[in-house]
Amino acid sequence: MELKLSFTNIILTGFMGSGKSTIGRILAKNLNTYFIDTDNLIENFENKTIKKIFEEEGEESFRQKERYCFNWIKKSVKNTVISVGGGFPVFIPEIKEAGVVIYLKVDFQDILKRMNEEEIKKRPLFQDIKKAKELYEKRDKIYKNLADYIIENKNMDETIKKIKDIYGS
Repeated sequence: MELKLSFTNIILTGFMGSGKSTIGRILAKNLNTYFIDTDNLIENFENKTIKKIFEEEGEESFRQKERYCFNWIKKSVKNTVISVGGGFPVFIPEIKEAGVVIYLKVDFQDILKRMNEEEIKKRPLFQDIKKAKELYEKRDKIYKNLADYIIENKNMDETIKKIKDIYGS
């Protein structure tokens, strides 16, 4: 049985390390639908990591790739759980055109506890923890303003249940 999402796409936003991809994969499986991670999509399309794109081409180039990705999703993707990069809603404020937006809110200190050294290394904007915290505070306001729903992501099972409750499944 295939579930048709009543809101077309579920878009998970939140800061780096907030669990968007992990929650997204499990949620898609639970809802018997597809999952897309925009960062993975860009990496596959470009055949290089986000970190390499930042190093070789700069952030502006990466943001253009996110925009291309958004336009493709808007035109071509339906009934899908989508995890977007931390800056995606900041640089694409019209994100709601592609689906319902759920902000997975996690306190900055909890994000730090969740991430190991390897995960921190692969995130270009997380190299300076003080700057990352400033970025978190700035983006938190944007995520809240753009979200259709805000869910405190303290426990994965509870978060998935809350999202499924929104969709009545």
